[in-house]
Amino acid sequence: MSLKSGLESIHAQALATARRPLFREGAAEAIPMAIGIAAWGLVAGVAMAKTGMGVPLAIFMSIVVYAGSAQIAALPLIMSGAPMWVVWATTLCVSLRFVAFSFHFRPYFMHLPRRQRIAFSFLMGDTGFALFIRRFPEPARGRDHEEYFLGSSLVTFGVWQLSIITGIVAGSGIPTSWGLAFAGTMALLALTCTQLRKPSTWVAAVVAGSAAIAAYALPLKLNILVAIAAAVAVGVLADHAQARRARGKP
Repeated sequence: MSLKSGLESIHAQALATARRPLFREGAAEAIPMAIGIAAWGLVAGVAMAKTGMGVPLAIFMSIVVYAGSAQIAALPLIMSGAPMWVVWATTLCVSLRFVAFSFHFRPYFMHLPRRQRIAFSFLMGDTGFALFIRRFPEPARGRDHEEYFLGSSLVTFGVWQLSIITGIVAGSGIPTSWGLAFAGTMALLALTCTQLRKPSTWVAAVVAGSAAIAAYALPLKLNILVAIAAAVAVGVLADHAQARRARGKP
């Protein structure tokens, strides 16, 4: 197969995927989150520009890394000349929540080829995960979950890259006093609140928030892991209690 025919085949497959209903649904549901994602990306771009790493390297890092919270956590360490192992440890701790996300995605995507699952892991993000779980609380037999995932994830990826590159190029022209990072956090918080449909999810959210605040003094943002572990523990206990009630046991 020649390069031209290969590109034509990829182009045809991309067009066919973009025309599918679930892909369009995922893309449409991700668009309202674009404002928060764009604000967050703009802040990350400005922060990267102020490190002095240069526009080409900053853009390259943005495209290759694609992990907003990890990038923002690593930048002050890079600027202060912290040892590389500290930078790696910090970004690893901040990104460990994606292990929990991946575990949740497993029943939806386990049947896909490994190469495709690796590509999906690169596109995985907080808003995409929240949108997906809201749309598919349980794996639905016969549904192409990957189409919805691709639709929402590609919109988020495009908005993020466009906004962060704008921030990198604009640099110090955007004052930090605008508080754009808060807009991104509020957008994600609003989406999270739509998932609180049962008493058990409210309890898990309150426990996670309380744990995150109580453990805030921990280094390397380990309070995020503490909050996730607390929420998972509450979820497991709630599922266990629900199963016991279903079996008629006290």
